[in-house]
Amino acid sequence: MKQDNVIRILFIEESVEDAELLINVLRNGGIAVRPARATDAEGIRAALDDTHPDLVLVNPSVAGIDPSAVARQLDASGRDIALIAVVDHLDDSVVDLVAAGARGIALRPRSEQVLSVVQREFDSLSTRRQVRRLETALRETERRCDALLDSSRDAIAYVHEGMHVRVNQAYLEAFGFAEVDDIIGLPILDLIAGTHADDFKNVLRGLSRGERPEPMDLLARRDDGGTFKARAEFAQANFEGEACIQIVFRQQTVDPALVAQLQRDPVTGLFNRARTLEHIDEAVAAAAAGRAGQAVLLVEPDNWKDMVASAGLGNADQLLATLAAKVRESIDDDDIAGVLGDHTIGLVLGARGDIEHAALAERLRTTVAEHIFDVGSRSLTVSVTIGGTLLAEKNANTDTVLEQANTALRNAQNQGGNRVELHDPSAREKADAEREQYWLDLVREALAEDGLRLYHQQIISLQDAAGEFYEILVRMRGPKGDVLPSYFLPVAERNGLLPAIDRWVLGHAIDALVHRENDGLTTTYFVKLTMQSVEDPDLLPWLKRRLETANLRRSTLVVEMPESKVLNRLRPVQEFVSGWRKSGGRFAIEQFGSGLNSFQMLTHLEADYLKIDRSFMTDLPQHPENQKKIAEICKEGHASGKQTVAEWVEDAVSTSLLFACGVDFVQGNFLQEPAKVLAEEYMPI
Repeated sequence: MKQDNVIRILFIEESVEDAELLINVLRNGGIAVRPARATDAEGIRAALDDTHPDLVLVNPSVAGIDPSAVARQLDASGRDIALIAVVDHLDDSVVDLVAAGARGIALRPRSEQVLSVVQREFDSLSTRRQVRRLETALRETERRCDALLDSSRDAIAYVHEGMHVRVNQAYLEAFGFAEVDDIIGLPILDLIAGTHADDFKNVLRGLSRGERPEPMDLLARRDDGGTFKARAEFAQANFEGEACIQIVFRQQTVDPALVAQLQRDPVTGLFNRARTLEHIDEAVAAAAAGRAGQAVLLVEPDNWKDMVASAGLGNADQLLATLAAKVRESIDDDDIAGVLGDHTIGLVLGARGDIEHAALAERLRTTVAEHIFDVGSRSLTVSVTIGGTLLAEKNANTDTVLEQANTALRNAQNQGGNRVELHDPSAREKADAEREQYWLDLVREALAEDGLRLYHQQIISLQDAAGEFYEILVRMRGPKGDVLPSYFLPVAERNGLLPAIDRWVLGHAIDALVHRENDGLTTTYFVKLTMQSVEDPDLLPWLKRRLETANLRRSTLVVEMPESKVLNRLRPVQEFVSGWRKSGGRFAIEQFGSGLNSFQMLTHLEADYLKIDRSFMTDLPQHPENQKKIAEICKEGHASGKQTVAEWVEDAVSTSLLFACGVDFVQGNFLQEPAKVLAEEYMPI
């Protein structure tokens, strides 16, 4: 998790319980929260200095709190902090709250509305921060460009309403002027030979309408009446806050054929990656300016590694070139095709209707599937998966467009490949419903036909604890390999299938522990448990029977749950954990330390392990306040007989710091990637 995704929130609430309820609403909605709480002006001042909150959620009914004073206090801090008022109902006081400086009003009884307001204000804050960073970067870029302009050997001029407003030294020399004052205010047409003046004037008119002209070969006129051949290149620009046109006169032009050759991929003959990205940038800019109907597609052959292995590594280029030729034949002359990856082809499609884009993509997929590819001595059939996005003003950002197209491509591949998926916000509900049903069918099939897979990730002891420790993870067998739980667990949760998945994981984990014990190993497995399973009255008796049958003597099973889920349903969790620990099992709390007073929860609930919230691990060496918090958790946890685990450890320096903080165990992909547990290890013995 990146630090920018953690929202630091100051809650101005009378009671800890009211603040915790709001925190749980946000966390259950997928928002990572770093909370702080205050009840008076002095507490607010201390929180502003210590935690640097992004948002402040104030309850106007807190005694001694005036929202207007809070807003003034936030303004006086000099930081951009959004104030949100949390109320129980809407009345005339809402107008006063907005007038006092509240950017948003959150209705406490309406969880979805609270989520929406907090996310909206944080997105708005992030946008403002990004704009400020961009403005700073723009000023620095303009400063650098100004320095480069003066040192450039190309003749460059900035023209506003047909008049020179800025030129560089090379421009003065090219046109024979001695001083800048001699040319400022001079019409640009005075420096263009009469034979090209009308064409040049038409280009300037087109630029004023937002058109993007091609470079123009012309005859330029010097101050002394002499002429020279030049190529003029045009671009929109700004000078001293005014929109203008940048014109570059190049006296020595590069051979256009050579330029065209350098923009091509040598294997496929399509545009290379750099030029393709430029075309995407141009299409995005056109969409931002109001052009409708464009699209960006990504095309990838299915099972590329297998095809290369079948055709032979030496024939891979020929196979890709043949595929590229079929792609180019299937699109129109106005469409752009280029290479974006080793075997990824990007298409920039010109203006069409949405249905026409989908039809073209489907036609391309069918054309490739029906073609026989002769490669070396082999004849192959190839299928492709196509993912893309329609361009509009709303998503007119190159990174966003590429991400949406890539997401559509991966979704289509995860559904078996050889299909087309186009991102279109207007069709999102229908697509989501179809995708939901697809994943639901896969989950049900996996449960019915033993299609789940057990993985484990080692948890390394920093204090030389005896035995081996692992986190148990679940994957699902998919059409193209094992699928991560983020794809199928949300669907399973919405359809009540989490208890069945939990039982499968717990049962197979116990079988794996038995297998390891028979091999002479002492092992502790950490297994995640969902709230749906905790509320299943039959789960604990079933678990007890499985453990009695397994007769584990040295190994241990630890079930774990997130702190936010535990707080939401403390009583049923308390009852389950009590019975579970009496049966010899152990319990761990994940995401520990993310609440306002996490240790207060432990007065009601026994836990053996505290798994520290992963948000503390992000860029740990650069955040001494996180190191201090981790050390406090370890000290207080050890005092009550609990061991601590740090997840998502990112580097060796963080590991050293965690050891110094007193952490007992560390875990993360830096230390070991999750590995598949062999099927024979968790088969019943």
